Amino acid sequence: MKRTHLFVLGVYLLSSCRAEEGLNFPTYDGKDRVVSLSEKNFKQILKKYDLLCLYYHEPVSSDKVAQKQFQLKEIVLELVAQVLEHKDIGFVMVDAKKEAKLAKKLDYKAFEEAAEHFQPYIKFFATFDKGVAKKLSLKMNEVDFFEPFMDDPMAIPDKPYTEEEIVEFVKEHQRPTLRRLRPEDMFETWEDDLNGIHIVAFAEKSDPDGYEFLEILKQVARDNTDNPELSILWIDPDDFPLLVAYWEKTFKIDLFRPQIGVVNVTDADSVWMEIPDDDDLPTAEELEDWVEDVLSGKINTEDDDSDGEDGEDEDDEDDSDDEDNDDSDEDEDEDE
Repeated sequence: MKRTHLFVLGVYLLSSCRAEEGLNFPTYDGKDRVVSLSEKNFKQILKKYDLLCLYYHEPVSSDKVAQKQFQLKEIVLELVAQVLEHKDIGFVMVDAKKEAKLAKKLDYKAFEEAAEHFQPYIKFFATFDKGVAKKLSLKMNEVDFFEPFMDDPMAIPDKPYTEEEIVEFVKEHQRPTLRRLRPEDMFETWEDDLNGIHIVAFAEKSDPDGYEFLEILKQVARDNTDNPELSILWIDPDDFPLLVAYWEKTFKIDLFRPQIGVVNVTDADSVWMEIPDDDDLPTAEELEDWVEDVLSGKINTEDDDSDGEDGEDEDDEDDSDDEDNDDSDEDEDEDE
């Protein structure tokens, strides 16, 4: 509806403005330049223009108001096509129903609808600029999946895509190797644990030591990007000023220093890597070894629980021994 309003507004402005001295508003010359794209003329049209602008639309209903609105859109497109004709920019229209196969081949609608399933938690971007596409190494009608902090994207295979294919791929790859906890999606991210735990790293990006530690985390993530079992959750304390004291009390750590640990999501029990001081941060190799110990279960949040239980049992045994000794002493007294 908003897009329709913009088209109507454009026609109204063009028809109502008077030409002033030194400023001429273009008027439609009556020549048809906007082409209805089909499978037959698709390749021919692509070769004809340096840049092709596509208007993808649903079938026009028999309602007179809807038909009138569509005609206004066509007039605006024709006028724009007329103005930009000398720059080799073409304008085409695609009917989603009449050219369903071609519409799928062009993918933007499927991409747009797939994005609705994940926003605002996962960001979707589309570019219609050749320079930007070239910079990103994007191919025509290709969808690339960028994982945070990774150098190279992953192209979704088997194009052209349907909405279902894009959604399925994103769901399979939506847990990055390293991701930042954001206030707007912190609950959703926290619930997305692996086997009941999160590997959590605290580092202030604005702090020199925190920045250095974050770069080490990125290196570990890049080296292990193909490991589906690894997902490190980075928290910048500056993003959550009201939670710093709570986290320090709960996890018994100092958040003025970089920290990394494994946290149980059910009871907040945690184990943290020993980092002697800020001047002796772990190397990427040392951090990777620690992560491997976590993933293998060698380091886990249940270790201290079992120690505590054993300690309680030992205390109970000691108490029972004391009671037995007391009873024996009383028996000796009675015999005497």
